[in-house]
Amino acid sequence: MPASVPAPVSAVPAPVSPVSASVPAPDTTPERIVIVGGSSGMGLALAESALAGGADVTIVGRSPERLAEAERQLGGGDRLRAVAADITSEPDTERLFKTVGETVGAIDHVVLTAADATGAYQPITSFDLEAGRRLVDSKLFGAVLLAKYAAPHLTSGGSITFTSGIAAYRPAPGGSMVAAVNGALASLTYALALELAPIRVNALSPGWVDTPIWDTIAGDGKQARLDAMAQRLPVGRIGTPHDIAEALLALMHNRFITATVLHADGGHRLV
Repeated sequence: MPASVPAPVSAVPAPVSPVSASVPAPDTTPERIVIVGGSSGMGLALAESALAGGADVTIVGRSPERLAEAERQLGGGDRLRAVAADITSEPDTERLFKTVGETVGAIDHVVLTAADATGAYQPITSFDLEAGRRLVDSKLFGAVLLAKYAAPHLTSGGSITFTSGIAAYRPAPGGSMVAAVNGALASLTYALALELAPIRVNALSPGWVDTPIWDTIAGDGKQARLDAMAQRLPVGRIGTPHDIAEALLALMHNRFITATVLHADGGHRLV
């Protein structure tokens, strides 16, 4: 009698869970960015780029008039606000972040581009110490106060970005104080990246960029000095505020970057 042949067994696929069940819904909340120095130059360019990317932006400066003009240039809207504050003043800095926190809630990124370099370029033998104090107060102690009062409002993995500069790496005669302060900002960046983790802390070091600060530094000789430097740089031109805005956005958005000084200088360190 022939052996019986078992009937074929159909393979039944295991039920598959819908992909949507394991993938979280995307976060559509706009990034909340505070830009201290956002009324002109690099800070204003960053505000423009951030708004174009859908962010909620607060620009900060000492002059209400300049802030109002910046708001006009940026087109206003419900994702832009301006707060007048002086970050060399501890009460002002505390008020700034209390105000922003009450208005927008948690903050994702804080960027500092402001500095008072008036009179900071002088020969050391005739250096005006008051000019040096203004630079230290605005660029170094301002950064310290910003970190002190911004940190409690920042999201985990959010960022603080300072602005140092090429003078720390290619100092020039008459620029000793500027070199010292920019170098100090790099050290502050490294230390705060450890102290405030998982908040990320970085610094951007621009080279020569065509911004209004050059009117203060060089006066009527501004264009001649910028043209001469452009001929020396490997990229063949001076930086623009939007060059720096792109670099700042990279530091803000790459969540694996902290304790880093990013050089956006057109190769200036090599010439």
